[in-house]
Amino acid sequence: ARRGKLFSKLIREIMVAAREGGGDPDMNPRLRQVIAKAKAANVPAENIERAIKKGTGELEGEKYEESVYEGYGPGGVAILIYALTDNKKRTTAELKHILSKSGGSMGEAGCVSWMFKKKGVFSFERASVDEDKLVDVATEAGAEDIEDDGSYIMVYTEPSDFESMKEALDQAGLVPVTAEISMIPSTTVKLEGQKAEQMLRLMETLEDHDDVQQVYANFDISEEEMERLS
Repeated sequence: ARRGKLFSKLIREIMVAAREGGGDPDMNPRLRQVIAKAKAANVPAENIERAIKKGTGELEGEKYEESVYEGYGPGGVAILIYALTDNKKRTTAELKHILSKSGGSMGEAGCVSWMFKKKGVFSFERASVDEDKLVDVATEAGAEDIEDDGSYIMVYTEPSDFESMKEALDQAGLVPVTAEISMIPSTTVKLEGQKAEQMLRLMETLEDHDDVQQVYANFDISEEEMERLS
């Protein structure tokens, strides 16, 4: 069921990307990125093709609208939700209900988005990557920041440099675990105990919602706490 849900979310994203920027991935970076994501998730090629045609209007298809919701979770955590919906009223009501049930609340537009910055993010497993080579290639390709948390090495870029960074890493044979445009919080809220548990449950419920494409939040839960909760 989870796989089917992921497929349908990716299909929606392909349709909207094709509608907004045209059906040619070479001329549409957003479409190119989501097709790569869909292929990595093993979405069949004919499903991808059909979604592009629905997006460009060659085939009849649902009309999805992009919506951004902002709000707060347990402990005052800032939450940013990106959705694609064919019924904005319904989605708004459902997300409002999910947030309030979990000790959070829906906020006004702009209430938390200022706390996040859009970045290209590439993550590598520390154990299986040549760290020196990665740092050299990423720095040469214009990385804005490189972080090492002990398990993963993260390379950050400006969104406009995402494609050129991906190309440089590919050419060097450096394969990231994930590569995406993400919203990175400028500050974080430390959570533990019941609030940490509530927050993780809330994230799971939001990510599970059919209309929700991405959820970003600025909580920080320590590894020890995560182990205790799992």
